[in-house]
Amino acid sequence: MTSKLRSKKFVLMAGNIGSGKTSLTRLVGEKLGWQTAYESVSDNPYLADFYKDMRQWSFHLQVYFLGNRAAQHIELAQSPRSAIIDRSIYEDARIFARALNAMGNLQDREYQAYLRLYDLIVSTLPRPDLLIFLKAPVNVLLKRIQIRARSIEDSIDPDYLALLDKYYAEWIDSFDLCPVLTIESDAVDFVNKPAQLDLVTQRILDRLAGTEKLILD
Repeated sequence: MTSKLRSKKFVLMAGNIGSGKTSLTRLVGEKLGWQTAYESVSDNPYLADFYKDMRQWSFHLQVYFLGNRAAQHIELAQSPRSAIIDRSIYEDARIFARALNAMGNLQDREYQAYLRLYDLIVSTLPRPDLLIFLKAPVNVLLKRIQIRARSIEDSIDPDYLALLDKYYAEWIDSFDLCPVLTIESDAVDFVNKPAQLDLVTQRILDRLAGTEKLILD
């Protein structure tokens, strides 16, 4: 594997629930010696309640995630070491809060209040060097969620995943803060096949160096 990077890089991982973000973040971090940060799940004080009653807890969850991700973003962007974060702060508003509002679980006035806070926070954040977007069909996402068997995800509906998938496609199409590398995660087994992880990692390095195409398939 050849690294063409001569400076610190700050990378964000994005993708639907079950797309493989956490696994790829961990593996790339280990392989390249980068700092890593992960989505707050086990220590999240609202997530379990949210999945039981989305309407009651949506606003609380979104505000919690916004603060948590902003802190992660700033810390790793300012670190002297290259870093990669499992899920970007931008998805909070453009995917998840939008979906909750569309489903009636986040009321309009709460949604608008959240967006004002979000816009204020992200306007001050350093830009990432690369966004890695992991894609997989909804049926694959659902199978992965069932296999990992997290109790808080038992009630996730396929229609919810499909709505998120639709919003992801729209968001990525207009995202312009940094280059984007799209990876079809159902076609690349970077968890169980070291050679494919090497390929994905090299493509990330090449993309950061400006020599890689936008879609890996």
